[in-house]
Parts: sequence; structure tokens; C-alpha cells
Amino acid sequence: MGDAPSSFPEPFGGDLFGELQLAERSHSAPARTIRDYFPGLMISGAASGAAAWLSDHYGAPVILLGLMIGLSLNFAARDPRTHRGLDLASQQFLRIGIVLLGFQVSTAQIVALGIEPFGALLAIMAIALTAGLIGARLTGQSRYAGLLAGGATAICGASAALALYGVIGKSRLGQAQFALTLVGVSMASALAMSLYPVIAAQLRLTDAQAGYLIGASIHDVGQAIGGAYDFSNAAGAYATIVKLARVTMLAPAVLLASLWIGPAAGDTTRPLLRRLSVPWFITLFLGVVAANSALSFPTAIATTSLAASKALLLLAVTATAVRSRTDLILDLGWRAAAPVVFASLASFAAALLFVVLGVSG
Repeated sequence: MGDAPSSFPEPFGGDLFGELQLAERSHSAPARTIRDYFPGLMISGAASGAAAWLSDHYGAPVILLGLMIGLSLNFAARDPRTHRGLDLASQQFLRIGIVLLGFQVSTAQIVALGIEPFGALLAIMAIALTAGLIGARLTGQSRYAGLLAGGATAICGASAALALYGVIGKSRLGQAQFALTLVGVSMASALAMSLYPVIAAQLRLTDAQAGYLIGASIHDVGQAIGGAYDFSNAAGAYATIVKLARVTMLAPAVLLASLWIGPAAGDTTRPLLRRLSVPWFITLFLGVVAANSALSFPTAIATTSLAASKALLLLAVTATAVRSRTDLILDLGWRAAAPVVFASLASFAAALLFVVLGVSG
């Protein structure tokens, strides 16, 4: 039997899908314009707007709504014209949103918390992270799934998960697992916001104890603060300090995670200093935190930056959900949610233990 004729010239004869030829053509592709990003940005913007409206009218967590609406629209990602806009929202909007989050935290919050409560807070975060890793191991998942779930639970929910996933990368953890982790973290945080204030009241905790318990264990910033204010105004004020102290650990956590897991496949040829360098958005986040600690910005800047950060993170979460395949999420099964469950229960148990031991400030 003779050789089949090749549809590509000789250099591409072994390239079954023509990637080499397409790669060469891409070098001469025209520059991208706003029109190239518009379809994806329009979809993520409309989905985020719907999530914000529903959250405002019905009180459901906006991040969870954004995830649900985004997953229901994932058929739109089959059109390649949406990819550039969705990728821009899920990657660059996320990074800018994290940078703007730096205007909400300062070193003064750690000082106001005190050495002993802050040390206990670090222990609670470490326990949550370890529990996520253990949950992943017991259910036969990779350490990256445990790191993502544990880190998101320990620090600040969806925004921490997005930042950690930027270090882990798609090559080491599939986007379906990432989307399911986001859903799990958001649902766990929403459930905790409803239950933890009730549990604190049943245990007859003081305002300081309840504020520390809720601020140290609920995942999302807004839900931690909101849940504590449901207990009392004094508990809400203290929980704000505790929770924002956790947020200050975002940059160190991402850096340590990057050093621990090492470079992704194909990245080992880069210079060592480049591989160990901190992601640019984490560097800017630290810079904003330092500036916010040293300078006194007008209240309007903090308010505006918080609103912008929330909007950008919502767009990033929604775009990520649109780009995720629901069939792969369903194939993962219940075991994929186990790291989030392990981390959430461990975080609450550790926070309650430290409250009982009297280190809540």
C-alpha cells in the first residue's frame, strides 16, 4: 500500500492537526482589537450583572450566583470568538482586582489584633490548609487540589482560589476541578455565614469571642463580616480586623505555594530567579498594602477600590465558569468537593478551640 498523500508540505508531514502550520500563521496574524475581546467580555459582563441584581434583590452570595450563571452559559465558550474576552476577564481582571484589594488591608490591622490572637490565626490557617491537603490525599486527588481548597478556605475564599490557581496553572489542575472548588468554597462560605452566628449564640460566646470565631473561619470577606454583624455590632467590628488580617496573608501564601510546588511542566528551562519570582500582581498587592500602611488615603479611595475589586473579581469568577465544561465537573463526582469540606470543618474547629482557650483578644 502506498503512502497516503500529505495535505501539508514536508515540514508539517508529522503534524497531524497542523499545529505547526497554525503556529507559523499566528505570527503574522493581525494585531488584536477591542472587537476581538467584545463577545467574551459581553457574556461575562451580562452574567455578572445578572448575578449582582439577583444578589441585591434576594440576598444570595453574589460570587456563588456568578458561578451558577456562568456555568449555565458555558455553551457560549464553544464559539472561539468568545475566548479572548473570557480569558482577559478570568486572568487580567482577577489580577487587577487582587491589587485593588490591597487598599483594604494594612499592617495596622495586625498590630490591632495583637501577637497572641494573630499567632492563633496563623495556626488556624495552617490547619485549614493541611486539612485540605489531607482531604485531597484521602480521596485520591492531587496535592494541587488540596492546596487550592485549603488555601481558599484559609485566606479569603474565591479571590484566594483565583490567585493560587494562577500559580498552580491549568497544566497541573484542570479547569473543571478549579470551577468545582470555587463552587464548593462559595457554598461553604454561604452556609457558614448562616450557621456560625447561631452556633456562637447557642454557645453564649462574648462579642469578642464570636467576632474572632467568625472572622477566623468563614471563607469570604463580605460573608465573614456580614455574619459577625448578624451576631452584634461589636462582634462585626472585631471580625473585620480578624478577617482582614487573614487577607494580608494572601501574598505570603501565594509566594510560599509557588516555591513549594515548583515550576510547571516546560518551565524548568527558565532562569532560577525568574522561576522563583513573585507574580507581578502579588508584588503590586504588597506595594499597595505598604502604601496603605504608611499613608492616609481618603475614605473615598478605599470605598471605590473595594467596589472595583468586587466587580473585577465577580467578572473573573463568571468568566472562569463560562470557560468550564460542566460535563467534566459532573465526572469529577463528590470526591472533588472533599478537600473543601475537610478544610472548612477543620478551620471552624480550630477557631472554636482557640476561642475556648481564651486567645480571642
